[in-house]
Amino acid sequence: MSLSQDRKKALKTIGHKLNPVVTVAGKGLTENVLMEINRALEDHELIKVKYTVGDRDLKQELLTQTEAATRSELVQSIGNIGLFFRKNKNPDPKKTNLTF
Repeated sequence: MSLSQDRKKALKTIGHKLNPVVTVAGKGLTENVLMEINRALEDHELIKVKYTVGDRDLKQELLTQTEAATRSELVQSIGNIGLFFRKNKNPDPKKTNLTF
């Protein structure tokens, strides 16, 4: 799933006001953390994940692992925050962040 530049720009605009819903800390991407990220993506399609690991290379590796494990797309990464998108096949309009 590859997003066009226009779609990414629109998602970044929407994601700007969001707060991180999941934090990945020292233990990394545990099974429970991945379950929580998947649940949040199912509910909202667009989420922010905060990475509180000190090493920049480790953070980049965790971003890539998150993207692969959740079958989502990394829209943007700024500092310790990653913005992820995964299209929900059966969206509930009451839960989603997206308005377009």
